[in-house]
Amino acid sequence: MQKTPTKSKQFTGRHMLFAMLAFFGVIITVNLTMAAFASRSWTGLVVKNSYVASQAFNRELEQAKLQAARGWTGDITYSGGVVILSLTDKAGQPVLLDASVARIGRPAYEQEDHRVEMVHQGSGVYHAKDTLAPGIWQVSVRGTSSQGDYRLDSRLVVKADTAK
Repeated sequence: MQKTPTKSKQFTGRHMLFAMLAFFGVIITVNLTMAAFASRSWTGLVVKNSYVASQAFNRELEQAKLQAARGWTGDITYSGGVVILSLTDKAGQPVLLDASVARIGRPAYEQEDHRVEMVHQGSGVYHAKDTLAPGIWQVSVRGTSSQGDYRLDSRLVVKADTAK
């Protein structure tokens, strides 16, 4: 009995061409998809005018030093549809702000940015009703008092069970 010779499979130039097209096709598709997502979700704008922002930097740095010297301690939480700021001085006594506003938004894009007025509830606690979806939020509180301005920039993580 005579064996028929089996044809061995060879890797040809055509196979290499298809492998290269598939490899680079996947990379280009992923890059274009990620670029489309990035361009739709973030404008890239950090400040409207970097020159003006740079001029204000030293003034903001000085205000931060004055605030640190006062020893005020603030804490931001979120529960039951309410953003809560607790503010105390060095001695643990409540701090009374004349006015306070919170700017709330996502860290990476501006679509959900908004402002809420913080209302003093007594004992250095300030509330603002707000509906926040689960995820990470950037909260910037600005307040004024007779002792000076107050500023707190904080990240807030809202879990699915606390978002209402």
